[in-house]
Amino acid sequence: NLQPEDDGRERIRSLLLFTHMEKSALISTLTEKVNRLIEAEKDLFLVEIRIKPTNNIKVYIDGDQGVSVDKLVSYNRKFYRQLEEEALFPDGDFSLELSSPGLDEPLKLHRQYVKNVGRPVEVVLEDGIKEEGDLKAVHETELELEVTKGKGKKAVVSLLTIPLSTIKTTKVQIKF
Repeated sequence: NLQPEDDGRERIRSLLLFTHMEKSALISTLTEKVNRLIEAEKDLFLVEIRIKPTNNIKVYIDGDQGVSVDKLVSYNRKFYRQLEEEALFPDGDFSLELSSPGLDEPLKLHRQYVKNVGRPVEVVLEDGIKEEGDLKAVHETELELEVTKGKGKKAVVSLLTIPLSTIKTTKVQIKF
């Protein structure tokens, strides 16, 4: 009784899809739990949760005025304890990292854009074009970027309006 090769590939493909669906359900559950954990502090917000295949959970929390290391440590302990007590992972097989997004992380939420108004940013558009400048304003569907081309007396400053829907990534730039 020979079965076509496709059957094996099809089964593997459906298993991968299933684990992806499981993972997104887990992220959804964890998102609810983190949001409940930080809800008392109105200036804090969840940016993202990532789960690696090794059950390494990375939780990124930010704040309108930043977030202190002490708060992150406190939330990490509370959340770790909660995950252990609820036995979400069999045999406690997970690790947890709770931090604020690093400067190398792209901005993901509107609230992060608002927080970074006035700072230099690099915007990469969906078509690959890069624009660098100062983030001047963020609106519902677009941002305003002040771009300086040239140096000294030949410098030309212009204000670009960029629809948020055309942005691939935006990263805060560190200038020394």
